[in-house]
Amino acid sequence: MSSQSSSTDRIREKKKLFLDREQRIINAALELFLSEGIDRVTVAKIAAAVGIGKGTVYKHFLTKNEILIRIMLDYEHNITDCLAAGIAKAQNGDSGAAAKGYFEARLARPELDRLVQHLEVRLTDAEDIASQFEQLHKLRRSNEDSLNGLMSELIDRGVLEDVPPHFHYLACWALAQGAVELAFNKSWNYRTDSTELMEFISNIGVTMGNRGQYHSSGSDKTDSN
Repeated sequence: MSSQSSSTDRIREKKKLFLDREQRIINAALELFLSEGIDRVTVAKIAAAVGIGKGTVYKHFLTKNEILIRIMLDYEHNITDCLAAGIAKAQNGDSGAAAKGYFEARLARPELDRLVQHLEVRLTDAEDIASQFEQLHKLRRSNEDSLNGLMSELIDRGVLEDVPPHFHYLACWALAQGAVELAFNKSWNYRTDSTELMEFISNIGVTMGNRGQYHSSGSDKTDSN
């Protein structure tokens, strides 16, 4: 083995270790934020949970805000990946696959979805992570463009109601949003069947907006007049 290839291997291994440690920081921070709340978790506490020094955390993230926005971006990337897989299946005949992927991504861990929503409100005007927020918005705009194309295609094929394409994916957003709120509503969160309930809501969402659910009822009303 040449000295050059040996040096390349060492650099590659060092980079892998760096990225692995960075992910451990994010994983530990996420669980702490979920269990203790955002304000009670310090960088020192995150470092202790990972088993590293506080200074080592700062080699990866300059501020606590950078850790928070990374959690948001990771979450949005997961939604994007689930949507992309669902859109591909929908284009091959499984019309509800995109909606299913979206609901599964958001409702798998309602507590994580709710945390990300709180983080967005908290961090919107944070100047130190403005560029990362722009990445988040670009991801969402890209997803919206893809969904517009898919919804238009499904409308043309007669699968979905003939309404503006964004009606369909915003209805999915509203249902998912309501499901997350339901999971934490004090009147209902005593229930022990929350996982099954989220699955039930997801299944409803998959067929929501199918052709015949909206315009036919409107026609009936017109006929009765």
